[in-house]
Amino acid sequence: MTRPGEPPTVNIEDMIAAATAPRPPILEVRDLEMHFVKTKGIVFEREVGRIRAVNGVSFDLRPGETLGLVGESGCGKSTTARAVLQLHRPTAGQVLFEGRDLCATSGEELRKVRRHLQMIFQDPYASLDPRWTVESIIAEPLLNFGRPSRKELREKVRDLMITVGLDPDFASRYPHEFSGGQRQRIGIARALALEPRVVFCDEPVSALDVSIQAQIINLLEDLQAKLNLAFVFIAHNVAVVRHLSHRVAIMYLGRIVETADRDEIYENTRHPYSRALLSAVPIPDPKLERTRKRTLLEGNLPSPADVRTGCDFASRCPLRPQVDHDGRCERERPKLLPIAGKLSHLVACHFHEKQG
Repeated sequence: MTRPGEPPTVNIEDMIAAATAPRPPILEVRDLEMHFVKTKGIVFEREVGRIRAVNGVSFDLRPGETLGLVGESGCGKSTTARAVLQLHRPTAGQVLFEGRDLCATSGEELRKVRRHLQMIFQDPYASLDPRWTVESIIAEPLLNFGRPSRKELREKVRDLMITVGLDPDFASRYPHEFSGGQRQRIGIARALALEPRVVFCDEPVSALDVSIQAQIINLLEDLQAKLNLAFVFIAHNVAVVRHLSHRVAIMYLGRIVETADRDEIYENTRHPYSRALLSAVPIPDPKLERTRKRTLLEGNLPSPADVRTGCDFASRCPLRPQVDHDGRCERERPKLLPIAGKLSHLVACHFHEKQG
């Protein structure tokens, strides 16, 4: 017990425990669904089907963390990002940002929250208005959320351009006067203008040359360390995701089928689809590349418009013929559950423990 006038006793163990304790999530997504309704008729429209683009996605994101969202084209990665940001209003589920449900928020209240959630789009050629100067593009968010003076606006735009590695003297130029990598830097500067807490990166390097990709990835890493940003990095390039992410979630047909820490998911892959996806990544060593076994998927990708009761991957799964002798995969949908002894490694597969 500390006597009056004495400095408080410092408990080193408590300080270490507080520093190493997991931080609470800044973003929580629960059972998110995004369905697009197909209608028929001109005067009296009626629903004739649904495209289930996102079908029950859940994940957490902590401050300063990068979550890699991986999957083949059309699996729902970008739609998930747009639904989280409320660019598409979700069909069902919850999106909690700092405890506030964005799905139950609208109008001016939602607009105020949106400044903390920004997006870097995939195509730097299509995401920038060709009629606007760089200064106007970067300044637009600042004007939407405040009334800065012209001097303050120019200083802020100049600082943002320097931050992303652009010459501020080029602020009066138009997007067509820049290369693809420079355009993506403009998009990053625009996303950072409002000092967001969470940034969704929707395949930000897929349209760029390989050498430029490395520059943009390094820039994102530097910005995260400097600004303590939380990233959701969407990509189909597994090698890029492994380099950037702290945790990885693998999507298939609108659902997350496996998620774990970066090293765990690459070294102890459990879902058959994850194994097939990771086996397609080339290895720099020619000897290992020639001898390793690849998983080739057969069959057709199911339609997101179809209603299935079982596993979405059942028709293409290479493991199923060996282990599913009573048709469980066809009649029962697997839940995303932790594997034995590792609560942070979740897999949606009935027979994941029987992987070779």
